[in-house]
Amino acid sequence: MASSFEKYQKRRLISSYFSVVISISLVLFLLGLLGLLVLNTKKVADHFKEQIALTVYLKDSAKEVEITQLKQSLALAEYTKSAEFISKEQAAEEHSATIGENFMEFLGENPLQNSIDVYLLADYVSPTQLEDISTELIKKDFVDEVVYDKPLIALLNDNVKKISLWVLIVSGVFLFIAVLLINSSIRLSVYAKRFTIKTMQMVGATKGFIRRPFIWKSMKLGMIGAVVALSGMGLVLYYLNQSFPELQLLDDKVLLVALFVGVFLIGLFISWLSTFFATQRFLNLRTDELYY
Repeated sequence: MASSFEKYQKRRLISSYFSVVISISLVLFLLGLLGLLVLNTKKVADHFKEQIALTVYLKDSAKEVEITQLKQSLALAEYTKSAEFISKEQAAEEHSATIGENFMEFLGENPLQNSIDVYLLADYVSPTQLEDISTELIKKDFVDEVVYDKPLIALLNDNVKKISLWVLIVSGVFLFIAVLLINSSIRLSVYAKRFTIKTMQMVGATKGFIRRPFIWKSMKLGMIGAVVALSGMGLVLYYLNQSFPELQLLDDKVLLVALFVGVFLIGLFISWLSTFFATQRFLNLRTDELYY
């Protein structure tokens, strides 16, 4: 009978530890993914910004040497990521492929112009800076027009600011929820041993002596949970990097290491803090209060 009861208690304890590890790993995994989102919000926003082209249309009277000099000066400009010359013939082919028919057969001529597509670095993709660049380029005699999507750029900049703000707010809320969830799991684990705690206290053990094995056990569970969470984060990060190589998610290794170490330390700290207060609560209870 005693053996069966001991086996039951052991199974119950293992189940309690397992639930703590699962809770910690899930919470830290989601917290880590949110951290990845926070770190890469700017990178993702920059990627989209750098896909927007500023198109410089050239007059038909523009000389070859003028076009070459302009392309070279744009390619070397501090705000340029890349610059590509599009001839009117190439533009006509691309347009015909898009609409599915040769429009020049109806018109009898090619109405399109030579152009240079300029892709800017993300820091320069703002309404004010693009307007300044356009004003400078339009001053050239052989430049006919400078075109870019003003509404899209204004909308993109506004949305990036809003998304960044909400990501920070959600991160703060989620961190608070993470602390509550891990704390609840660990408190339930300590609650199962409340009578053992009180027995040790009644035979003269100090609070520090009683608390120490509980804290060490919880920190070991926190370590296991953190390792499981970090393994999941690593797999997700690898998959995202394979799916979206243009985002270069693995390039900034210092930030990634800092994030992984941070998640691991958060798991340990919350486990330590929750166990400390949980054991302290039962140490301060009277014997008759343990049944409630």
